[in-house]
Amino acid sequence: MDKLFKNRFRIPSARQKEWDYSSAGAYFITICVGGGIHSLGKVDNGVMRMSEVGKIVAEEWENTPITRPDMNITLDEFCVMPNHFHAILIIGTNEYNQLNNSKSQFEPQRKNLASIIRGFKAKVTSRAKKLHPSFAWQPRYYDRIIKDSNEYKNVRAYIYDNPSTWEKDKYYTIME
Repeated sequence: MDKLFKNRFRIPSARQKEWDYSSAGAYFITICVGGGIHSLGKVDNGVMRMSEVGKIVAEEWENTPITRPDMNITLDEFCVMPNHFHAILIIGTNEYNQLNNSKSQFEPQRKNLASIIRGFKAKVTSRAKKLHPSFAWQPRYYDRIIKDSNEYKNVRAYIYDNPSTWEKDKYYTIME
């Protein structure tokens, strides 16, 4: 593939190269709707009013630990916004990240943060397309590894306050 395309179509990974994303840890996640479309609801006087698709997002997120009980997942603060979604996800110690030292770098990406997000996005998309056939997520997502309790507290506050600061948000667009 490299010879054929001469690396012209490679997109550098947004993930930290030195971090194993199946590791136990807390992650700040942002997932955006394709095209920035306001399909998840609208903010009304600092309060998020979810659309039916927004409610699907919240429901599927809350089901994430149930659908992946073997990964020891804990959900913390999350917020559905008109055109994006923020959350804190914690991957606890589990059988997959305990055995990680023996894994080959060429094994499939499963039982890690990317597989959790991929499954979540697929479930939401499948259900949302029944209501809005054009619904789509952006292909990628943003994550940040939360390194300490102070950062954790700040991220939680940012997510919680997101609807009340919507007009200052970098994802804010006037479509409502």
